[in-house]
Amino acid sequence: MKVNFTETVLRDSNQSLIATRMPFEDFEPILGALDKAGYYSLECWGGATFDSCLRYLNEDPWERLRKIKAKVKNTRLQMLMRGQNILGYKHYADDVVRKFVRHSIENGIDILRIFDALNDFRNIEVAVDETLKCKGHAQGAICYTLSPIHNLENYAKLGKQLENMGVNSICIKDMAGIMSPKEAYDLVKTLKESVKLPVYLHTHSTTGLAPMTYLKAVEAGCDGIDTAISAFSGGTSQPSTETLNYSLIQFGYTTGLDEKALKTINDYFKPIKDKYIDMGLLDSFVLGTDTDALVYQVPGGMLSNLIAQLKQQNAMDKLDEVLKETPRVRKDLGYPPLVTPMSQMVGVQAATNVLLGERYKNVSKEVKAYLRGEYGKAPGEVDPELVKKVLGDEKQIAGRFADTLEPVFDCFKEQLKGLAKNDEDVLSYIAFPQIAEKFLQDREECAATKVTYTITKV
Repeated sequence: MKVNFTETVLRDSNQSLIATRMPFEDFEPILGALDKAGYYSLECWGGATFDSCLRYLNEDPWERLRKIKAKVKNTRLQMLMRGQNILGYKHYADDVVRKFVRHSIENGIDILRIFDALNDFRNIEVAVDETLKCKGHAQGAICYTLSPIHNLENYAKLGKQLENMGVNSICIKDMAGIMSPKEAYDLVKTLKESVKLPVYLHTHSTTGLAPMTYLKAVEAGCDGIDTAISAFSGGTSQPSTETLNYSLIQFGYTTGLDEKALKTINDYFKPIKDKYIDMGLLDSFVLGTDTDALVYQVPGGMLSNLIAQLKQQNAMDKLDEVLKETPRVRKDLGYPPLVTPMSQMVGVQAATNVLLGERYKNVSKEVKAYLRGEYGKAPGEVDPELVKKVLGDEKQIAGRFADTLEPVFDCFKEQLKGLAKNDEDVLSYIAFPQIAEKFLQDREECAATKVTYTITKV
């Protein structure tokens, strides 16, 4: 049996360890080796990369994708997409979702791993449909979590929903690294018996369970796993690619990976890692094992960003209190899986409750929107007292929120004439208006400066 490996160093690994601050220039020289290593896919886009490129790295995320595609000719490029949320933190109109999927595939993406934070698959139907229409690989994701309402029967039903939707494969997305080896074996086995699709598993090393979890998942028939080259593995990232490759081969599995290529890749990233440590971007805290995550269920990316936020407010001494408050907020909200955007919403609300010294004294606009039903149906019962306190007599949304949204792409395209050079620029603006507008304006000013310099020099 072959086990497929998806390498995460270009996306989730650096998102989890260094809050997605790795610029293109830091990994461009190694793309050729990554392409020849025998990976099933390279996860290189989506998630927080889009936001980070525009906000911190001064990069056009679309151009970044095109540059990667130009150097990676043999290996599938993969992205993570938040369904109707695309890559942002709210729901977008269907025309925008379809445009985004189409342009992602046209610019180089082969596999779209599509999820909804609440496992409300009404919110991924449009993205899946457009992916299939564009001849892309639609991988439907089930967000894994532990709660009184999440069990094997529930997950089997979710798997069938995805299969009936027409996805090409299914991914179990364990964003907090809380899945135990037994739970992985039982869940993969259940899904393989319930659906006729390849099943992949994504987890994190946060709690120290991940390598054992992957091994038991493979024993149950898991078709592929997500790993990170060892220099950027462990902690809140994924388990080491080399370690899992070595172990699985000894058990008689095939992987298709080239061990010499893996060493070349890791040797390249070692000094890159050291640079981030020296810069203070890579905090030693996220490299450790934190079994408290089995209680708090905080994903790696959420944890690294939470630490950064508390540092900015000189409130790192409140971290333990915030982590304890997180599961309480999650229960109040009906046990949503802690994945973007729910992880940010729950984390920010927990931090606000702690820092203000009073629970729900101030409720974020995102949590208010969640309570209204804008993000979909909560997995469990939401605290009625909280709903009453926040919404009062305001009615909640019963159906799919996106059905209430009018098409907007053409309107924004007209509005951005002269600033947006193409549809990709328009999509960037729709996803992140303020930071994209600044990026596009700076790009114009830079281009004008270059033109002036050239004319003057002549």
